[in-house]
Amino acid sequence: MNQAILKTTIVGSLPKPAWLATPKQLWAPWLLQGDALAEGLQDAVRLVLREQESAGIDIVGDGEQTRRHFVTTLIENLEGVDFQHKKTVRIRNRYDADVPMVVGPVSRPKSIFAEHARFLRAETDRPVKYTLPGPMTMVDTLYDGYYRSREKLAREFAKILNAEARELEALGIDVIQFDEPAFNVFMDEVRDWGIETLETAAAGLKCKTAVHICYGYGIKANNDWKKTLGSEWRQYESTFPLLAKSKIDQVSLECANSRVPLELISLLKGKDIMVGAIDVASEEVETPEKVAQIVRAALKYVAPEKLYPCTNCGMVPLPRAVAQGKLRALTAGAAIVRKELKAG
Repeated sequence: MNQAILKTTIVGSLPKPAWLATPKQLWAPWLLQGDALAEGLQDAVRLVLREQESAGIDIVGDGEQTRRHFVTTLIENLEGVDFQHKKTVRIRNRYDADVPMVVGPVSRPKSIFAEHARFLRAETDRPVKYTLPGPMTMVDTLYDGYYRSREKLAREFAKILNAEARELEALGIDVIQFDEPAFNVFMDEVRDWGIETLETAAAGLKCKTAVHICYGYGIKANNDWKKTLGSEWRQYESTFPLLAKSKIDQVSLECANSRVPLELISLLKGKDIMVGAIDVASEEVETPEKVAQIVRAALKYVAPEKLYPCTNCGMVPLPRAVAQGKLRALTAGAAIVRKELKAG
């Protein structure tokens, strides 16, 4: 056994520097403008790359430093969406938010993240991951006043995402991850059209493809919802068999301080598993041994070469020092288990 197993990665977001956006706040507005903002975004990406590299993260990302929000930053660059006249909608049946309206056919006039992805690729020698919102989660983050059909809108978004993803792959991105927290809420839609639109978004990609399905950021609305889910969280039970049959390479699931029965991993036979071993809903920094315990437990259901220790979800609402500590704990915990496997 060697470093090629138990490669560590993050799910997506990392805290932004205080000079770029207000700390610990989702959707925080930029504190810079114009050329200063463009330069600041690149500086922030450099910072989080160095933080990941110094912590020992194997597959790095941009920490979503160039995005105010993991969904709306993409949507606001599309035609057919009105950001001036917003509607209040219920997000994933959990909390209300003012969101943009679809007022006409949606289209992507040009690549949205290509310049950011090109910069990211040039700034590190490590494998890089880029995250995009999934079609269903995009649908659930706006008001549809045009298509009047979640499925029709998702299919349009899937085609847009595929065009974007192909451009990112051409720039040397190694892993493209689609974030689909909505998959833990709308189970019937996942079955009826969610998997199909996800595969459309990833169609033709030769790089690794991943889907991240979590229980949300560590914010009050999500934490309160988790309290209603009972002693076992079995939402994955209906989606994992469908994903196992899909062409998506990797599946991310939330395991740290969650009530997800780890045996559900066995429903994903043949897939790479990103096991969330860092709790993003707590500011307590895990010990390496606590991370190692989760990794060991997951290894009962997945081979070491297919297991990727990662974070439960994004860490943008956390203090930077806490996030940095959690990254170090993640890699140290993976190293403990890697050493055990080598010795065995």
